[in-house]
Amino acid sequence: MKIVIIGSGNVATHLAIALKKAGLPVAQVWSYHYVNAVQLANQVGAQAIAKLDEVDHQAALCLIAVKDDAVAGIAEQLAGFKGLVAHTCGAVPMSVFAGKFANYGVFYPLQTFSKSKALNFDDIPLCLEANSEASMQLLKQVAIKLSNRVLEVDSDKRKILHLAAVFACNFTNHLYALGEQLLEANGLEFDILRPLINETASKVQHALPLAVQTGPAIRSDEQTLKAHQELLLQHPHLLEIYRTLSESIKKTKS
Repeated sequence: MKIVIIGSGNVATHLAIALKKAGLPVAQVWSYHYVNAVQLANQVGAQAIAKLDEVDHQAALCLIAVKDDAVAGIAEQLAGFKGLVAHTCGAVPMSVFAGKFANYGVFYPLQTFSKSKALNFDDIPLCLEANSEASMQLLKQVAIKLSNRVLEVDSDKRKILHLAAVFACNFTNHLYALGEQLLEANGLEFDILRPLINETASKVQHALPLAVQTGPAIRSDEQTLKAHQELLLQHPHLLEIYRTLSESIKKTKS
């Protein structure tokens, strides 16, 4: 099976490496920057291509792993591709491909990816959607070789899933960054928070988040809340975030 990867970023890189590891070698890699395509192609033994019109139309599957806003434009340039085309985005509907391809779908891995951090695809949920049963079967054929968690998720539900992931992952990581800034400004190292972060993440592997919520807001420790806010008076942006999240925690008590 010939597979083409469109993109060379975090998702494209991990996906290409996982495909090769699973015995599904990537035939071609395209990127906005040819040097990046060459770098990824060399990692997985593929051909780097500089233009989208060089995509092999005999390939069975073309996976578009680029930022959300770029998918529609890439699809326009690939119009007429005879194999199955799928994007890897959480928030882009499958309908972005309607009228452009006969066979299309979505191959969305629900995970946070960084090139510098190796991942085991076995437990990564792969959320699939396709415009036909034949297209779905091809996506599943690939997915089950990568992961033990393969699900059919339509575009509407995938939007909600992606939104929930932003809250659970992207916003959480941003809060880590804000915590780091507070520590650094006061001569403390971020490393001191790592055990706390690990334990917080560990708890929700065995219980629902609401059941293990801790902190001054859930306990209604008003004096502590007031003291924290006084410390943030010189940081109005952080003060607003602190107040908003504290009020949200109070309102979502079990």
